[in-house]
Amino acid sequence: MGKRRGHGEGSIYQRQDGRWEAKAPIAPGAAGRARRSVYGRTRREVVDKLRVLQTQAANGAVPDERVTVEAHVTAWLKAKRATVRPGTHVRYEQLVRLHIVPGLGRKRLARLTPRDLQNFYGTLLEAGSAPRTVGNVHRVLHAALKEAAQWGLVTQNVAALVSPPRPPRAPMRTLTAAQAGDLLKAATDERLEALYVLALHTGMRKGELLGLRWNDVDLKAQTLHIQGSLQPIPGKGLQVVEVKTESSRRQIRLGTASSEALRRHRVRQAQERLRAGETWTDLDLVFPNTTGRPTHPGNFLRRDFDPLLKRAGVPRVKFHELRHTCATLLLGEGVHPKIVSELLGHSDITVTLNLYSHVLPTMQQQAVDTLDGLLSEPMVVKEVVNNASE
Repeated sequence: MGKRRGHGEGSIYQRQDGRWEAKAPIAPGAAGRARRSVYGRTRREVVDKLRVLQTQAANGAVPDERVTVEAHVTAWLKAKRATVRPGTHVRYEQLVRLHIVPGLGRKRLARLTPRDLQNFYGTLLEAGSAPRTVGNVHRVLHAALKEAAQWGLVTQNVAALVSPPRPPRAPMRTLTAAQAGDLLKAATDERLEALYVLALHTGMRKGELLGLRWNDVDLKAQTLHIQGSLQPIPGKGLQVVEVKTESSRRQIRLGTASSEALRRHRVRQAQERLRAGETWTDLDLVFPNTTGRPTHPGNFLRRDFDPLLKRAGVPRVKFHELRHTCATLLLGEGVHPKIVSELLGHSDITVTLNLYSHVLPTMQQQAVDTLDGLLSEPMVVKEVVNNASE
C-alpha cells in the first residue's frame, strides 16, 4: 500500500483506481476534528498538497465548506462574462443551468471529489447526453474549479484528476473539385454567388463571411481583412463582434475569381439598395439581407444554401464543410500546410495537420515522386554521357 506515514501527514493510502488520497484533520482543536481529503497521482504529490492545506489552516485560510458548487459556478459565470465572447458565455450558462447545477449544485465545493465527477459524467451519459456534451461539461467544470483553487475556495482542481468521455470523431465530409465546380456553376448569377466563391476559395467561416464589411475589402489590391464575425448576442440580436483570436484576425489575398465575383456583387447590391429605398439600413455589410440588415444564419442555410446544394446535385454537406473542402483541395495539390493554416486562421499549424491528416498520405506520395524525379535525372544524364564516350 505504501510507506508508513510521517508525523502530521494524516491518513495516506492508494486507492483502487491507482490514485493516492490523503485525509488529515485541519483543525485539531475544533469540535468534530474537521478533516479534508486531497488527491494525486503519486504519494509525494498528495503529501505536498496536504502540507499546503495544513499551512492554510494554520493561517486561517481554510476553504469555506459552506460554499456550494452552484454558488461558485454562478459567481464564476458572472466573472467570465467580461472575458469571453457573448456566444461562448451563453454556451457556458446553458451547460451550467441544464447539467452542472441539477447534478452537482447542492454539493459542498470543498468536499467535491474526483469520484463525484466521474459518477456525474456516467449519470449524464446514461440519461442520454452525448459524449461531446459531457466533454463540454467537463471543460466548464475544469475551468471553474481551476479558478476556485486560485481563489482559495478549494485546495486543488479535482476535475484535473478525471478523464471525460472521448467523443467519437465525426467523419469529415468534403466536396471533390468537380463537385465544388458544380456548386459554383449552380450559384452563377445568384444573389449570394460571391459568398460561395469566397467560401470555397478562401475557407472563410460562415460568421466571418456574414460579418464582412466593405471597408475590410480592397478590390484594387485584391485583399480583404478578417476582423469581425457575425454572432447572436443575447438581448441584442445579431451583431458583428471582433474575431476571438489573433490568428483569426488575418489578411487574405484574393484570386481573380473572388475579386470579379465581389465586383459583380457590389453592383448587384447597389441596385438592391436603390430598390429598397428608405427601408435600407446601411451597416456596410458585404452580405446583408435585402434591407441591409445582418443576414440570419439559420435563414441563409434554409432558404439559400440547402436549395443550392439540391440544384447543384452535390452531396448535402454542412456549410462549414466548404471550409474543409477548400483546405483539402489545397493540401491535395501540394500547398504547404503552413500557408493553408494561415489562410484558415488556425492558431497553430498542428491544428491544420490534425484536422486534415487524411490528406497527408497523398502529399507524402507527391514528395516521394518529386524526389524520384529530381534524384534520378542526374543518373540518367550520366548514363547517356558514358554511353556516348564509348
